[in-house]
Amino acid sequence: MATTTDPAPNLDTTLGADFEKTDESVGKPATGMPVRTIALGTLGTLLILLTAVGAAGILVRDPILGDGPLSWIRYGHGQMLATAILYIGFALVVWAWVRLGRHVLAGRVDARAVLIAALCWMAPLLVSPPVFTRDVFSYLGQGMLPLQGFDPYVVGPAQLKDMPDISQNVHAFWQTTPAPYGPLFILLAKGVVSITGEDAILGVILMRLTLAVGLGLLIWALPGLVKHLGGKLPVALWLAVASPMTVVHLFGGPHNDILMVGLLAAGTLCMLNRKHVIGIILATLAMAVKASAAPALPFLVWIWAKHLKGTFWRRFVRAASISIGIFATTFTLVTLAAGVNLGWFPALRAPAMIVNWMSPPTAVGEFLHWLTSLLFNVSKEPFIMVTRAIGAVLLVYIFVRQWWAAREGGPDAIRRMAIVLLCIALLSPATLPWYLTWGFVIAAALPWQVNRLPFVVGLSVFLVLTYSPAGEDQLYNYPFMAAAIVVSILAAKALTIIDPLNAFGHKRPALVDVGPAPRKDPIAD
Repeated sequence: MATTTDPAPNLDTTLGADFEKTDESVGKPATGMPVRTIALGTLGTLLILLTAVGAAGILVRDPILGDGPLSWIRYGHGQMLATAILYIGFALVVWAWVRLGRHVLAGRVDARAVLIAALCWMAPLLVSPPVFTRDVFSYLGQGMLPLQGFDPYVVGPAQLKDMPDISQNVHAFWQTTPAPYGPLFILLAKGVVSITGEDAILGVILMRLTLAVGLGLLIWALPGLVKHLGGKLPVALWLAVASPMTVVHLFGGPHNDILMVGLLAAGTLCMLNRKHVIGIILATLAMAVKASAAPALPFLVWIWAKHLKGTFWRRFVRAASISIGIFATTFTLVTLAAGVNLGWFPALRAPAMIVNWMSPPTAVGEFLHWLTSLLFNVSKEPFIMVTRAIGAVLLVYIFVRQWWAAREGGPDAIRRMAIVLLCIALLSPATLPWYLTWGFVIAAALPWQVNRLPFVVGLSVFLVLTYSPAGEDQLYNYPFMAAAIVVSILAAKALTIIDPLNAFGHKRPALVDVGPAPRKDPIAD
């Protein structure tokens, strides 16, 4: 594998790389363990853990630090110091991820090393307060509502007036909002809260462990997906598991998206391996966590049809009819087990209440309103409604076109499925940073060209920084967003250039040639 045409055998040692020599690895399997890089990222998440008690999603009434001698970390200058150190910890995680990416692209480490690094980075966050979000407190409230006789698809956590340790920790924006999640997630949330009760600290930890099932499924599925889709496993694990988006947002958050994408990845692999019934069941369970997984199911039908014999339409009708039957049965059983009804579907409107420029249709509407407001005093809502409607029409067009183009099945259908999932995240009325993982974790198993990976690095860093450690939107804090863009660009450049600021006087490639001549796709199997 070649990643540059300008070998520099001693270059990586100049800034403290993990491996002193690279020429000895030529022609040998990658078996190195990047100990310093693993330690660097672990130090970063340890700093996040230690300062999250003051700067992240803290409790309104904390039984541990609320009135103790360490309560200063939650107020005034103490909280400012905690926030600054937390960002330093995040910077160390990013630095470690970039260093790990250099090792991956240079062929110095294998998939096992990447996985160990990611798990070491996540370990401290297992017992951390939620970071860069407060959504987990909403999850606990939505699980408690049905246990108290309320319909989580009709009322929000504010109804839990007698349980302030649950209701008061929910972000004010979501206090009265019904749950926009599927019956499987409500069932799991009920299970967590039935064990932890009103103990929000234990609830966050157990919820994180429950959602980590999705992480396990993703790790299990990636080797098979890479085999089918033509990617390279160390690269896929580096992109989908070791990324700050997964380590900090999906796991450290935590967000239930990690469970959805794990189920979907496992279901996709089962379909490719001709385990069609299990594949449709897993994909249906993914939808029963979040509706965002639903558009993937029609693509999986093409996979099944590809494996059948007969004419095109006979194969399609057979695969589609059986898939619908499996879907209906699975979804009905999960709904009955959760003790809820189909009120979930009207509740899906809830995310549309979010208005921010991360959603391109919403951003266009806001920009047009700003231009118009220079001359006229008009409301913003009509502009946003129109551009969101245009975005919805465009999304339907993309879905139909990609779905029909995927009719031959096979890996191409999965690639097009990933495209559609990414478009759903971008063209929905509201886009939140972690939404972009829906299609990306599948796309990570595809072949990647090195020149596209710096963009992924920069985007991943930027998406985390769009929210504060306490879970507040920073998108309209323009000076902060400008700084976030600069940091993201530096991180992107650092993947392929050591010393991108030229502070040490040698702005040279960070990747060392350790393989044969470059191919069209240098990091694909």
